[in-house]
Amino acid sequence: MRYTIVPVTPLEQNCSILWCENTRQAAVVDAGGDLDRILAVLEREKLIPATLLVTHGHIDHAGGVAELAELLEVPIEGPGEADRFWIEGMAQQSRMFGLAQARPFEPTRWLKEGDRVRFGEVELEVLHCPGHTPGHVAFYHRPGRLLVVGDILFQGSVGRTDLPGGDQEALLASIREKLFPLGDEVDFIPGHGPMSTLGEERRFNPFVGGRFG
Repeated sequence: MRYTIVPVTPLEQNCSILWCENTRQAAVVDAGGDLDRILAVLEREKLIPATLLVTHGHIDHAGGVAELAELLEVPIEGPGEADRFWIEGMAQQSRMFGLAQARPFEPTRWLKEGDRVRFGEVELEVLHCPGHTPGHVAFYHRPGRLLVVGDILFQGSVGRTDLPGGDQEALLASIREKLFPLGDEVDFIPGHGPMSTLGEERRFNPFVGGRFG
């Protein structure tokens, strides 16, 4: 599997495009907006869009999903159904965050712990990781030791929990009990900022690492 990261929206959210090298089928993860940038990568790499994946319902991660799904005629998978209220409230989110008007959508499939998503010969494992939002999920490519975590964990920080449905205790438990056990060598793509490894965060992240881990 190969991947590239496309920063979108004024919040510089990391939209990830993952693809199968053999079939060129691709998944777009967290199409928050700036669809022209996403479409340009799909065209440049000669990719065949297969699915849209959504880690959680915040607008910078999901604001462009409805439009892109229509343009590409592909299914939407994720997030967990506990994020329905965020997705149905896209208009309110647009006003709250000062972003372009976004449309709600109904996923083709709500995701839960243990589900699998597939495109080409690639299979991703779904981890339910509540805390930032109640229905937040992460996607793990076990053969490539690559994790797409949305806004659960960042380099040197963790996701905010002060928005509706946030839960700090649940967030820290998701990181320690779902993510860290995958192994120190696992690379992860966060929702914002640079990539890191689970080992680096376990050792040095002031919120969940070192003596606090």
